[in-house]
Amino acid sequence: MKLNIKTPLAFFDLEATGINISTDRIVEISIVKVHPNGKEEILTKRINPTIPIPKEVSLIHGIYDEDVKHAPTFKEASKELYQFLEGADLAGFNVLKYDIPLLVEEFLRAGIDFDIEKKNLLDAQKIFHMMEKRNLAAAYQFYCGEMLENAHSAEADTIATYKVFTAQIEKYEGQVAEDLQGNKLGIIENDVKKLHALLNEKMVDLAGRFIFNDEGVECFNFGKHKGKTIAQVIKEEPGYYDWMMKGDFPLDTKRKFTQVKLRNFNR
Repeated sequence: MKLNIKTPLAFFDLEATGINISTDRIVEISIVKVHPNGKEEILTKRINPTIPIPKEVSLIHGIYDEDVKHAPTFKEASKELYQFLEGADLAGFNVLKYDIPLLVEEFLRAGIDFDIEKKNLLDAQKIFHMMEKRNLAAAYQFYCGEMLENAHSAEADTIATYKVFTAQIEKYEGQVAEDLQGNKLGIIENDVKKLHALLNEKMVDLAGRFIFNDEGVECFNFGKHKGKTIAQVIKEEPGYYDWMMKGDFPLDTKRKFTQVKLRNFNR
């Protein structure tokens, strides 16, 4: 089955030093870019994270400090990666909560504003959980009828995700997707924009520190101000902005906080 896409769709997977978006770093990235005409391009790069890779993490993905000591840093590779991803929508397995936020954070650290606002974001895991509920190896066996070899290799995982995603659309096209509570979410369609709308919650920041309330206003989603609007907190406790700017929060979270603060200031 050929995916119905109007612009390139980049399936990607990251291996990193850990799972903390603010402090951990990418050690490998693999991208399978699928073009509307069916052409496929693969870019896989090892990255020197500039910090030690914990042994327990290396045991999972098989990448050790010695393997990446001569590899480029993300900043050194950022221009090539940005150009490869330019104009492409993004897809992967469990990318909405981890891979995309970490990738954006790395680009920001490299001084590149990797804007995802106009990109469609697709997550094969969300379709899998909506329709079957399980991990990439299980999904690959279920949808493709094969065992996933070299799991936790970025390239193997990326290629497997592309195959799983294509098989999902072929299997579920026209069916109703439901959440875990049985609420109907919409129809699975072979259309990137409609899949983006189905798979994505309205996010303020990628780390989920802020969310939209029922009125569509940005609110805190953590700490003592949880549930309060950002505008309300800025008014009641102006110093909270400075505290967050100095704190260990993702750069994307700080950027979004600043955008909302400036918007309210200019009203």
